[in-house]
Amino acid sequence: MNRRSFLKSANAAGLAIALPSSTFAAAEKKSASAAAPNPKTLLLKDYRPQSIYKVPVTEIKKAKFPIIDMHSHPYPKNEAEITTWLKNMDECNIEKTMVLTMTTGKEFDDIYAKYSKYPERFEVWCGLDLTGHNKPGFGPAAVKELERCRQKGARGIGEIHDKGQGLRSGKSSAPGMHPDDPRVDTIWEKAAELRMPVSLHVADPIWMYQRMDKHNDGLMNAYEWRLDNQPNIVKLAGMVDILERTAARHRNTTFVACHFANLDYDLNHLAEVFERNPNIYADIAARYAETAPIPRFAAEFYSKNAHRLVYGTDMGFDQQMYQVTFRILESQDEHFYEPEQFSYHWPLYGLGLGDEILQQVYQNTAAKLLAARDA
Repeated sequence: MNRRSFLKSANAAGLAIALPSSTFAAAEKKSASAAAPNPKTLLLKDYRPQSIYKVPVTEIKKAKFPIIDMHSHPYPKNEAEITTWLKNMDECNIEKTMVLTMTTGKEFDDIYAKYSKYPERFEVWCGLDLTGHNKPGFGPAAVKELERCRQKGARGIGEIHDKGQGLRSGKSSAPGMHPDDPRVDTIWEKAAELRMPVSLHVADPIWMYQRMDKHNDGLMNAYEWRLDNQPNIVKLAGMVDILERTAARHRNTTFVACHFANLDYDLNHLAEVFERNPNIYADIAARYAETAPIPRFAAEFYSKNAHRLVYGTDMGFDQQMYQVTFRILESQDEHFYEPEQFSYHWPLYGLGLGDEILQQVYQNTAAKLLAARDA
């Protein structure tokens, strides 16, 4: 009988207790090795590193100052979930939330009915009806529906998307028609007349347009939301140019560019956009993981441009979600991951923003924007 057979029969007979501990250690090591994941077959999407650094961990359950959230959506499915959202807002110091419905018609009316019960806590924004965008005479019907939504109670417009293939508002889309298209001029002018700010999402993060190869820094998310393989698409730089042309042609219309106008990777460019366009603001929603890897540079950008930046989430309504944003903005924590909230592989760092900047981004910029609208 060889050693392997002996060990097997000894275990079966209950004799293993007589073997030396080193034998068990070797057997356990072999068993663990057999069950261990093979790094050669580990998929990038499954990569979830854990920080090994013994550094301070800051738990911030409540924002340091009251917040106006300029970018959220009607996530709750029923009244009970709205009640939970209000409770979470109270506990996290969220004073008010903009609910960007992206809808018109009955769908908007139904959503408005749910949130209009809480006028001090929620504002409801409508979408655009882009029906018939490719037919002669487009415009008057869309303007009429916008006016109806405003009369119903809509306080702004959004979130309107264009990732390079054309405008989209919820289920309503206009392929090939971008925000600077003359056919949309009457809508933006009506928005100014009705004093309705426009939450406008142009492009997507830069990685989505780049090649899906070993050099793509954000490949884990980029592949899921890839745009590099879409024909006739206007890429990120082109969409930012379109945003600027739109704002320049409609100086009386206030545009809130969602997600740093997706210039989170080139904040100096965004600063130039602000300088050229006094009617463009930007929300910071859902780009925390994109800016937290560059804490010093990002914090400097915040300090210089806080008067044009507004807080936003766009990530649901859980308390933990809010608290992740507080940690990134307020703390000076280093090298931490948030795999449950973000899907990137890189570590995050707190920006450690000062009180004056925090107050500006959390509330003052949005309050000023909304006050100008309501004047």
